[in-house]
Amino acid sequence: MTGETTAEASAAAVSGMGSGFLLDPATYMAGAAKGFTGLDFYFVGRAGVLGEVDADLASAALVFFSPDVVRTNWEQGKGVMDRVDASQALAECCATWADGHLADDVDWARLAELAGKVVAAAPAVGAPLFAGWRQLPVPEDPKQRALHQLNVLRELRMARHGAAVVAMGLDIADAVRHRTPGMLGIYGWPEASLPDGFAARWDEAERLTNVGSARDYAVLDDAEAADFVRLGEAALAAVS
Repeated sequence: MTGETTAEASAAAVSGMGSGFLLDPATYMAGAAKGFTGLDFYFVGRAGVLGEVDADLASAALVFFSPDVVRTNWEQGKGVMDRVDASQALAECCATWADGHLADDVDWARLAELAGKVVAAAPAVGAPLFAGWRQLPVPEDPKQRALHQLNVLRELRMARHGAAVVAMGLDIADAVRHRTPGMLGIYGWPEASLPDGFAARWDEAERLTNVGSARDYAVLDDAEAADFVRLGEAALAAVS
């Protein structure tokens, strides 16, 4: 498998595995216990690896959210705890979710090893959240470790996709309207009609995402790439 085909074949697992703990109400209950009041835990937790920066920098790294939504939540969560500590707290929610929602019949240790190999070798250029999350402590437990590393790769793919969307000249809000219309309110964008031909241009951006990710996955040899794709599919099936 080439790096590009590996990126394409693993996209569902890389993009999807992290969404479980990020959408789980238990994650926000844990945030509330630390003093956060809602989605501010999401924004500060994801982007807190950047440190105590202005909301514009956090917005630039998060890519697909309205800058107003980022600023509101970034400032709302200010002072609750150190920004980097908030990211570590969100990572701990990831680990907790892995314990409660991932079945045992997957070789999590192998998946963690392969995902970790990509994480360690991938160039961080243009991917600030990936670079920050790569520096966080990685759990020892195989399930927790695998999900953690997949979530780090999720940040990497998000950055590559953001770059592809921009390179295609697509409006960020339109990208959200096309890909996740049911979450427009959370992302902070109003409903609107998509331009003619948008879907085809978005598909091309998705292809460019895989092209941009090719070097990231080129560190895996053919056997490792096949294992990574197979185990990613198994991981998705193992979520309860």
